[in-house]
Amino acid sequence: MSNPFETLQYKPVSFSATVITELMIPSYSNFGGKIHGGIILSLMDKVAYVCAAKHAGNYCVTASIDAVDFLQPVEVGYLVSLLASVNYVGKTSLVVGIKVVSENIKTNEVFHTNTSYFTMVAKDENNQPVQVPGLILESREQVRRFLEARSRKELKNNYKREADKAVMPEEDERWREMLSGERCTIAN
Repeated sequence: MSNPFETLQYKPVSFSATVITELMIPSYSNFGGKIHGGIILSLMDKVAYVCAAKHAGNYCVTASIDAVDFLQPVEVGYLVSLLASVNYVGKTSLVVGIKVVSENIKTNEVFHTNTSYFTMVAKDENNQPVQVPGLILESREQVRRFLEARSRKELKNNYKREADKAVMPEEDERWREMLSGERCTIAN
């Protein structure tokens, strides 16, 4: 059976929305007995790839990750679900929004543990960036997410421009002054 969106220049957000659910087992835990953040990050990267590749119809790579905030720890024995959707598309890139929730399967309590945004780039068979389909926004919430992603992209670009302007002063006294009040010391 052929995919009705295969040849379209635009695809709806719902077409590539993806959920991955996995049981958190003891081997995933860190020294504190909670699920290691690296496990959660790996799962987030996996769901971002699936969502992006499905929308793009091509292999996709992670270009950047906007802040990953760990809002609550995840316990061993909980189910973790990662809900991903394409929030924004550029020419060859797309932003996948990810919400992570954990569930105590004994009490049915659900906890929002992470939110993050992965920028993915679509690649062709020659590993060159390739144009992605546009996005059909199906709800007011999806319009909000698209606009927020565009704003985050603009802020990120502004930050990069400003950071590139930052230079280390040549004069020792100037940078010593800049470090005044900070929790550091300069070795002699």
